[in-house]
Amino acid sequence: MKKLLFLVALILAGASQVRADEGMWLPSEILKKIKDIQSQGFKLTAEDIYSVNKSSLKDAVVRFGGGCTGELISGEGLLITNHHCGFGQIQSHSSVEHDYLKDGFWAMSRAEELPNPGLSVSFLEYMTDVTDEVLKGYKPKMTEEKRNEIIAKNTKKIEEKAINGNPNLRANVRPLYYGNQYFLFVYKVYTDVRLVGAPPSSIGKFGGETDNWMWPRHTGDFSIFRVSAGDDNEPAAYSEKNVPYRPKKFFKINARGIKEGDFTMVYGFPGSTREYLFSDAVKYTAYTSNPHKIALRTLRLNIQKEEMNKDQAVRIKYASKQASVANAWKKWQGEAKGIIKNHAVENKQAFEAKFAEWAKGKPEYEGLVERFKELYGSIEELSLVQDYQNEALNAVELIGFAGRGQRGAEKFYKDYYMPIDKACFIALYNAYNKNIADNYKSPYFKEQLQKFGSVEAWAEALFTETPNMEMAAEIYKNTNDWFKENIAPTLTNVNKEINLLYRAYMKGQMEYNDATNGGKVFYPDANSTLRVTYGKVKGYKPADAIYYTPVSSLDGIIEKDNPEIYDYNIPQKLRDLHAAKDYGQWEVDGSVPVAFIAMNHTSGGNSGSPVLDAEGNLIGVNFDRVWEGTMSDVVYDPEICRNISIDIRYALFIIDKLAGANHLLNEMEILK
Repeated sequence: MKKLLFLVALILAGASQVRADEGMWLPSEILKKIKDIQSQGFKLTAEDIYSVNKSSLKDAVVRFGGGCTGELISGEGLLITNHHCGFGQIQSHSSVEHDYLKDGFWAMSRAEELPNPGLSVSFLEYMTDVTDEVLKGYKPKMTEEKRNEIIAKNTKKIEEKAINGNPNLRANVRPLYYGNQYFLFVYKVYTDVRLVGAPPSSIGKFGGETDNWMWPRHTGDFSIFRVSAGDDNEPAAYSEKNVPYRPKKFFKINARGIKEGDFTMVYGFPGSTREYLFSDAVKYTAYTSNPHKIALRTLRLNIQKEEMNKDQAVRIKYASKQASVANAWKKWQGEAKGIIKNHAVENKQAFEAKFAEWAKGKPEYEGLVERFKELYGSIEELSLVQDYQNEALNAVELIGFAGRGQRGAEKFYKDYYMPIDKACFIALYNAYNKNIADNYKSPYFKEQLQKFGSVEAWAEALFTETPNMEMAAEIYKNTNDWFKENIAPTLTNVNKEINLLYRAYMKGQMEYNDATNGGKVFYPDANSTLRVTYGKVKGYKPADAIYYTPVSSLDGIIEKDNPEIYDYNIPQKLRDLHAAKDYGQWEVDGSVPVAFIAMNHTSGGNSGSPVLDAEGNLIGVNFDRVWEGTMSDVVYDPEICRNISIDIRYALFIIDKLAGANHLLNEMEILK
């Protein structure tokens, strides 16, 4: 374990050099950062952030569903997250007769709150370093297969011991720093989560995909749920007899507001980052993969939009699907642009050249850079085939449904519209035919194309009055079987070696940094585990002669308001409130603050995360990043990377003046 101890020391040494605005830190390790955090204006202690002995900020934060964050805002289990995080639930309760997407939904009593089967929230009980336990029995000369076998065996024991037969607990051992360190995360899971309120999509999704990832932003991206429990406050299956969950901690709400330069902390579950990616991988992302995936999703989005504009029922069916497709589509655009503009590839190449020179004569690291380049070069074409397999061939709804054995048929057909899917099939399969080299195309695909003469004719045979499910299943099986047999094995084997190289490369970077005093910041990549980030409210300059101030207001919504454009058609009541200047207690300088930006290092999964002030009070709910800074998953630039949050005062204004749901405000502890 000497090497491991050395590594940990290097990690801590790197951590001491971090900028306040960069990094995603494990809450259990925050004591090592607390002096720096406090120097930025934070007024609490490390134990206030994370503790297993007393209530702390972590106890008010939950993993919401499968990929978002939420936070408790009352002593009665009231929870706030993003509108887009609760979108699936809002949609599931909507119909043409009760269109909660269009009109919004507010439960005016506990009895009116709506259950959501399948939705859960997870509270982190504790996290702890289990590296020694995970690697127990491993010897450096062992094969990688033997290492993985030992890790799997030890991991299972650790997780089982942590749960100790409790069905309400979930335990995960997760690797950090490419497997140089391992942490155990133990969660308590609540499954009775009820929809309490959501603004209409004209507020919750204001600006739609046009404004997505952009600043200035005017989106009221929030929804309200309630966590319920058994009489003992423990998790329980849904029952009318369940009672509101009594949290260990909930956030007080700061309605006093924020200004530029104020301290901010984001506490949530960022999904995935790749801060230590090799230059060739970054180059492929920016110059090849993202452009192709963007083009394919553009085809789908244009088709969906055209049909959704024609029919309200189709709009409801595809609202969530379109949002899902569009989210990554726009992010990839900003990511590629940011990588190129910030010369990320060139900067990484410069570092790699220095590292390669330093590594000479060091058996553990010599030749790493050269081998990376060789391996990435060998799979570039195959990686593009994989992109098209996922984003073209398997992106047709009917084919994916058939490939899953038509499981969940009722749900599938409820939100299915064949003309959209047929048009997508034609567009996507033509793109595959055009952009994938013949030697990498599925032989079955080529045979069918020859048989029917065109993709269009093929579509006519597939999308009959009653969809040809036998043909759909045949397409899925044959194209995917060929991919699995002829493309995937090479990709898998090469990527296995690449991942092994990263483990050594990560450790080597830290040693190089220590030896050269390189100043590199080392924090673990995000992996859907709880993290703390901190920074300040701050504007930015996206281009020459342009500076964005950090706070938007209701006046900006009125400026964008356009009844003829769906995404900008706000409720008449909001227009009336603005015209009358009827803002109540939420008025600031003649308007209502709507959103703000800050320098917190966030990623996907941080959607719904609490944004806290220097005293740990809630000032906003994180929902996005600025488009120019979406490359922060790969490279962070403090000059331009900004997270976007709804100002909590706008949410309170909507609940109060638009919804008239004052009983919810009465649950909260609001600081004025």
